Amino acid sequence: MTRQRLQFFTDPGEFLAVAGDHLAANPVVSTVVTTVTHQLLAQRSDGIAVPADNWWLVVRDDSGAVVGAGMRTAPFAPYPPFLLPMPDDAAVALAGALHERGEQVLAINGALPAVDLCAAELARLGGGRVEVSQHTRLHELGELVPPAPVPGRLVPATEDDLDLVAKWLDAFIGDADEQAGRPRGASAHEVPHEAELRRQLRAGWLWFWVDETGQPVHLTGTKPPAFGVARVGPVYTPPAQRGRGWASNAVAEVSRRIRAEGARVCLFTDQANPTSNKIYAALGFRPVVDMANVVIVR
Repeated sequence: MTRQRLQFFTDPGEFLAVAGDHLAANPVVSTVVTTVTHQLLAQRSDGIAVPADNWWLVVRDDSGAVVGAGMRTAPFAPYPPFLLPMPDDAAVALAGALHERGEQVLAINGALPAVDLCAAELARLGGGRVEVSQHTRLHELGELVPPAPVPGRLVPATEDDLDLVAKWLDAFIGDADEQAGRPRGASAHEVPHEAELRRQLRAGWLWFWVDETGQPVHLTGTKPPAFGVARVGPVYTPPAQRGRGWASNAVAEVSRRIRAEGARVCLFTDQANPTSNKIYAALGFRPVVDMANVVIVR
């Protein structure tokens, strides 16, 4: 019988040294873990300490091979772990380990069925019931299909745009909930703190589409490539500007630039938002894997 061994890390560099080959073997599916881990390493090099309660997980089989991974680094309550694919018994064992460690886990995000199995076991051990708060779908860009052109152009957001970017990122979360038929604020998330937002702006990870007058009408963000894959998001158009093609053109141009630099392009969609799913499908994005955000209600 194969037994899974769980190994926890508190240092992102040590985690990548062990799990890097495993993550690089499927870099699209691993995108959240790899981009967040590299981001925290970059922050540490800038003098920002990695939070002491962050952890990363490697799952090994009885031969010592890495067969799964995860992390708990979310900076927003209820601080959900993010799980990548792993053997079913490892997901159940992880719940037991977290329970024994005394960690309060009231939400889990990531790959199915690992998320469901871990959450169900946590609910069994600690009480409560598991509910799905959001079904997500990870897509990768195939052949880019240019959208119908619209006036304006893509321009990088700068530190001078900090207030507008922060305002739009805050609105993005609530608007996305409403578009998916959830109560506004149902999705646990938060706008990056000012220092991190400034770092993203300096690095050129946030873009405006501006109309013919130079007025910003849309915001698209990106995460820097990790293992050759860059993730697009968030993608936000203020309500008064929707339905004009800004998002399609911005995402297409950002994706083209990522491709020109030699990276693959991926993004997440909310399965409950048919509008965004339709837009991305028309651009050439194709589903890779379904994931979910679940909560444990006690």
